[in-house]
Amino acid sequence: MSHSVLKVPPSVIERMQSHYGPHMTSLSVQGAVFQAKPQGCTITAYRSGKVLFQGKNAEKEAERWAADTETPAAKKPASKKSIPSVYQPPEGIGSMSVIGSDEVGTGDYFGPITVACVYADKTKLPLLKELGVKDSKNLKDPQIVQIARDLIKTVPYSLLVLRNEKYNEMQEKGMSQGKMKALLHNQAIGNLLKKLDGTRPEAILIDQFAEPAVYFKHLAGKTAVKERTYFSTKAEGIHLSVAAASIIARYSFLTEMDKLSKQAGITLPKGAGPLVDEAGAKLIKKHGEGALRVFTKRHFANTQKAKRIASKR
Repeated sequence: MSHSVLKVPPSVIERMQSHYGPHMTSLSVQGAVFQAKPQGCTITAYRSGKVLFQGKNAEKEAERWAADTETPAAKKPASKKSIPSVYQPPEGIGSMSVIGSDEVGTGDYFGPITVACVYADKTKLPLLKELGVKDSKNLKDPQIVQIARDLIKTVPYSLLVLRNEKYNEMQEKGMSQGKMKALLHNQAIGNLLKKLDGTRPEAILIDQFAEPAVYFKHLAGKTAVKERTYFSTKAEGIHLSVAAASIIARYSFLTEMDKLSKQAGITLPKGAGPLVDEAGAKLIKKHGEGALRVFTKRHFANTQKAKRIASKR
């Protein structure tokens, strides 16, 4: 019997409980938070944060949550040894002409997923530094906005926005967030290569959210960009193209959040914490539960929390 184990934060355990609600069974395991039995798999979540998947569909169900092993502050570090050498960034990549790709919004209840990729020619790397390009996590929103506005006039880039209506539709059909991200990254990179019109980057660097084999498995049946493609966690620190992509993706996400807040008539906070639950309850009271399809990633545990809060008001 195949099995997989993930270590996830408490917020993901809550989302799992919501997702597997119809498949819950009575607890018979010491130290467990819940146990569920969807088709072909037994899932046991422990208070330690470890989640055990067992059965013929274990790998499939575990992969559904693989991207969520990240924490909001920083992505889960991965050892270079876990990445096949063919996909490890080559020595000296930091000074090469590279397409870098990154995404924003995967852990946010409100707002879309935005994926951007940037082509940074090595002759423009000093300019990018001068513009203030660095890991977007180390920049405040006003800085993101200013740098991004300069970037989009300076470097070739591609941007894709997966809005919530489409996200929810894909998720309800059984597509994992990891697969959505792989499809978006691949499409964005392909779009940028077309824009470059024959200019060939020395490398393509993707900020790693899945093992390369899993990433390319998600792209089965699609035209996958594979040549000179590399993966690394914390890739923003490896090449400025990824940092620039992260900034543009963040800028797009902030712009979309502003639009959604105006549409909702309330300020929609980022993230997936208690303030988000409160805002979700206000949204339900103001526009009805159906509005969640437009404004939120409905399968997050925040949906049930928001509904409980709204029902008491």
